[in-house]
Amino acid sequence: MGMTMTQKILAAHAGLPEVKAGQLIRAKLDMVLGNDITSPVAIREFEKEGFTGVFDKSKISMVMDHFTPNKDIKAAEQCLQCRTFARQFDLDNFYDVGQMGVEHALLPEKGLVAAGECIIGADSHTCTYGALGAFSTGVGSTDMAAGMATGADTAENMDRLVLLSGRMSKSRQRSSNSLRVSVISLPSTRMICFAGQR
Repeated sequence: MGMTMTQKILAAHAGLPEVKAGQLIRAKLDMVLGNDITSPVAIREFEKEGFTGVFDKSKISMVMDHFTPNKDIKAAEQCLQCRTFARQFDLDNFYDVGQMGVEHALLPEKGLVAAGECIIGADSHTCTYGALGAFSTGVGSTDMAAGMATGADTAENMDRLVLLSGRMSKSRQRSSNSLRVSVISLPSTRMICFAGQR
């Protein structure tokens, strides 16, 4: 049986001929992404674990795009923490005031995302790079910290995909009461970026 595009990318990054549903793999990363909200948490975890270096200064991107220019003292302190970390490890892809933009548009514009790559980001929208043919998934800040240090992430291939269908009620635009949930069997990953045909 053939593999989905996601499985092919993960297999290549795990050094395996194939991956199957339910299999736990360790995949090498092409990019680790964080922003001014999630990176400070990752930096604290990185330091707490005693990591002393990053796996590759060209494969870590930090984009100050949520509260930059800073809206208050806390936001300024978070950005300062990111700037300090980026300087300490000489990160190639640190984007601050005057250079940043929406992180998920900026990285492709800078040529930092390509088809066939494996990318994690401490932001739920990281999966948008699937549109460019990459495997990309949002992770927690602890995963980001480990990714920055080791250049790898552990992922489990799941065997189902949850599909939502229906439409939003006009009176309850934020409610999901009018949505129907279906579960189908499909080799995929823990966070679906693209389902691809087998």
